[in-house]
Amino acid sequence: MHQPPPGPVARLRSLRYVELHTPALTRAADFYQEVWGLETVESDHGAHWLRGTGDEHHVLHLTGADRVGLGRIAFAVATPAEVDEAARRLTARGIVPVFGPAPLEQAGGGYGLRFTDPEHRLIEISAQVDAVTPRGRDAAVPVGVTHAVLNTTDIDASVAFYCDVLGLRVSDWSEHRMAFLRCNADHHCIAFNQAEWASLNHVAYEMTSVDHFMRGLGRLRHHGITPQWGPGRHGPGNNTFSYFTDPSGLVCEYTSEVAQVVEDRWIARVWRRVPELSDLWGTAGPPSQEIRCHMAGSPDPGPLSSPAPVEVQA
Repeated sequence: MHQPPPGPVARLRSLRYVELHTPALTRAADFYQEVWGLETVESDHGAHWLRGTGDEHHVLHLTGADRVGLGRIAFAVATPAEVDEAARRLTARGIVPVFGPAPLEQAGGGYGLRFTDPEHRLIEISAQVDAVTPRGRDAAVPVGVTHAVLNTTDIDASVAFYCDVLGLRVSDWSEHRMAFLRCNADHHCIAFNQAEWASLNHVAYEMTSVDHFMRGLGRLRHHGITPQWGPGRHGPGNNTFSYFTDPSGLVCEYTSEVAQVVEDRWIARVWRRVPELSDLWGTAGPPSQEIRCHMAGSPDPGPLSSPAPVEVQA
């Protein structure tokens, strides 16, 4: 008797954090704390863990390495039992976890597992990560990571994997060049961009409101840093945007007011890729060739194909 394919491996609650590899660890850590507005919760000779004003123990994990790249993408689930069930469902699909399920020996602890997607990105699913003391949200600094955009050589295969295996849902398309996927009410936590190679396009950080967003841009300006694209408001997702590059050349974004999806009422649409829909405000203009190059990055074979992370104090 034909067995139906197994369902998604877990019910993901949110994007928890992103790990970035950088050969400029000290300068990157200084940027994200002193300029970007995150707060270091723990550090050692080869890594820094930084939090926002939200509930997550950390939203950014910086690891010293010999080259720039995406370390991992971490999602939250509700309980350790869900992590165990995810492991069983992955195995049923022929996907062998590269770690766990087991206690996570890292800042914040928790219980989780890790596996790779078809383009060798490392995905973590975790529960029971340490709680953190509430941090006020009056300052114009990020709440946390709200989405990551990933360059892919096969957008259809990437969307299929993240929907079928991880249970993400497609919110919208930008023609057949970008797909926006959600795991909760936020319009997207992951987006895929059709590209020549797999790499990280950018990481976006949520600001509490448009006012916080604009005041954050003002704070960056006081540090001598101006947007490389923005401010503006995207069509897909309806979120505000301003894009910058960190000391490693990776793209980071301030954003706010992302569209909220009501599951039973939302109908995905295909947006045209035209300037007036890329920026509804008409304030940003087209992205420059420079920021496009940073968003394209360089081919990333994935963290497991790299030499072991090293302490780099450049």
